[in-house]
Amino acid sequence: MDFRSVFCCALLLVSVVLLPVSADASSKLYIVYMGQKKHDDPSVVTASHHDVLASVLGSKDEAQKSMVYTYKHGFSGFAAMLTESQARTIASLPGVITVKANTHYQTHTTRSWDFLGLDHDQSSPSDLLKKAKYGEDIIVGVVDTGIWPESRSFDDSGYGPLPARWRGVCQTGDAFNATSCNRKIIGARWYAGGMSAEVLEGEFMSPRDLGGHGTHVASTIAGGQVRNASYGGLGAGAASGGAPRARLAVYKACWGPGSCGAAAVLAAIDDAIRDGVDVLSLSLSLRDQEIPGTLHAVERGITVVFSAGNDGSAAQTVSNAVPWVLTVAASTIDRSFPTVISLGNNEKLVGQSLNYNSTVNSDDFHTLISAGSCDEGALSSANVTGAVVLCSAPWLASSTLAKQGLAGAAARVAQAGARGLIFAHQSSNIVDITDICRRAMPCVLVDFEVAHRIASYADSAQMPAVRISRTFSVVGSGVASPRVAAFSSRGPSAAFPGIIKPDIAAPGVSILAAVGGSYKFMSGTSMACPHVSAVAALLKSVHPDWSPAMIKSAIVTTASVADRFGMPIQAEGSPRKMADPFDFGGGHINPDKAADPGLVYDVDAGEYTKFFSCTLGPKDACESYKGKIYQLNLPSIAVPDLKDTVTVSRTVTNVGPVDATYRAVVEAPAGVDVSVEPPVIRFGGGGGKKAMFRVTFTARQRVQGGYTFGSLTWLGGGNHSVRIPVAVRTVIQDFIADSS
Repeated sequence: MDFRSVFCCALLLVSVVLLPVSADASSKLYIVYMGQKKHDDPSVVTASHHDVLASVLGSKDEAQKSMVYTYKHGFSGFAAMLTESQARTIASLPGVITVKANTHYQTHTTRSWDFLGLDHDQSSPSDLLKKAKYGEDIIVGVVDTGIWPESRSFDDSGYGPLPARWRGVCQTGDAFNATSCNRKIIGARWYAGGMSAEVLEGEFMSPRDLGGHGTHVASTIAGGQVRNASYGGLGAGAASGGAPRARLAVYKACWGPGSCGAAAVLAAIDDAIRDGVDVLSLSLSLRDQEIPGTLHAVERGITVVFSAGNDGSAAQTVSNAVPWVLTVAASTIDRSFPTVISLGNNEKLVGQSLNYNSTVNSDDFHTLISAGSCDEGALSSANVTGAVVLCSAPWLASSTLAKQGLAGAAARVAQAGARGLIFAHQSSNIVDITDICRRAMPCVLVDFEVAHRIASYADSAQMPAVRISRTFSVVGSGVASPRVAAFSSRGPSAAFPGIIKPDIAAPGVSILAAVGGSYKFMSGTSMACPHVSAVAALLKSVHPDWSPAMIKSAIVTTASVADRFGMPIQAEGSPRKMADPFDFGGGHINPDKAADPGLVYDVDAGEYTKFFSCTLGPKDACESYKGKIYQLNLPSIAVPDLKDTVTVSRTVTNVGPVDATYRAVVEAPAGVDVSVEPPVIRFGGGGGKKAMFRVTFTARQRVQGGYTFGSLTWLGGGNHSVRIPVAVRTVIQDFIADSS
């Protein structure tokens, strides 16, 4: 284990975190590793650390001020603010194994790409990036709120002429002229038709992005490398998109606070098909309405990627559930933003925030008030002026997402004159903050266990006080990840229960990317979608002859269902649970593996057209199609109405070694028998590249049941593992079923 990992692991183990307040400007954070603990009592271990530090700094008081972490549960060590000479002195002391400067800031700010294994370091890029030439000349269309062309992420230095196949234009308008496009942003259009004057008020009547959402998405997909990017010093490092050499075509169809008219979106899709994009990325959803125009894009060979929606963690909330698109759930990454909460009784607890702004933060203690749900009644009954307010209402958490709950509480306590906010929620890793928290007061998110400890202190102390410290960044294996985010919309699709949606999960929590001329964190499936769009662009570069269905299949069938420690990926919510296909489809995206999937499930676009005609479109002559949704050659199987026995067929195409043998491995859903025929498929010897197989599902009991989950994996072909998710629901009577 390297010392960055040691440092990160320790973050999760400590219960006492002390603060760096050294006045020496030459001090920086050092990690002192002392190996195995010499005592089982954590307080004794902590005391020994103070003794070591005091021997160099001169007093216990200075030691406590300098200490940032004390590692006392799994091993012994500490992190402290030290000068270089002090670090050398400590390194020479008995019992000290190593002393190293803290290095966890040295990473990409869009940490997600490192987390996914797409290392953009020019000296050692990932295999996929090298093969794809970083997405060179792949054109990605982004339908969103526009773009901020002056961002450093869109510098076109080193780019050659526009691809000859490009047929797009650069529309001008407010604060956007012909020079706003370049060899990176090769096209830009805007669509204001059908939008109300209220939505358009204050907007740029041009492709220029007012709110920043579209710029954030575009830079996540294809932003060039920008060094020394951060959000107030948090996540400092080099920012880069997943396909940094790809070209961008911008379609501004969303306005104001993200209002995207269906007409405008369809116009954008229509133009994008004509313009010649290779991938179309849409971080949006039209609630209860699918966008059939995307089928035409897929028919033209364009991979279309959508966000799944932010209405989780309830079932049947997923949007964009048509089978021809990739629908993306959001997950966390291995980065957190710990913020120390110091109580007046010397207890120190940890929450998360983006509390970097020194103008809204101080090292002083402030009065602490526990105000329950922080509704207007609770706040009016307490004098919170100048105080830090704890808002904790577990009974509301299951019906209120952390982001929305925090925003509402922040507005109410700020109006009441509070100095700061500690907000409790079971999903304590969402650190997006409102403008109030950036401008007016620190806002910290904690879980209910921490909130209970704070409330107990506030109730028992005569004069409860609290101090909120500046936030810092931590990355590495000590941060539990990935997890499906609580806000990420879940399946099954109410409209299409015979299709597993979402298809895949990708990083969508606390993603740092360009907004205007700076870089900011955003969370949402809107942030997850561009990660998959970028991977699709890389795959298109490596495999230009692959259809959108093949690209989708490669992404889904190579996804991970376990974290780096081999533990099942979990899904945040109320309560947290093991993730299933309705949370993340095939699993968490694995870009390098997607480049070499072994087998793929291809779909002729004409089959999608039949599906459209008999579901979204006209209903004539569709009786023969009834039940054939099972047979659509998707990289997943959903049987929402198993009464006795159902048999589905699938066809795989070999894109791996010519001579290959695969055997089926089934994880059967509970209560269901599953058989595969044939159980072994072989390629080579003069045979074709395709093989058809059948899967038979038999209910073991006659019950009106809910969904149970499993998988079908083809193993072989030189270490390939081609896995598809399976969801089955047994029913006795139609239309009386459990969707959970």
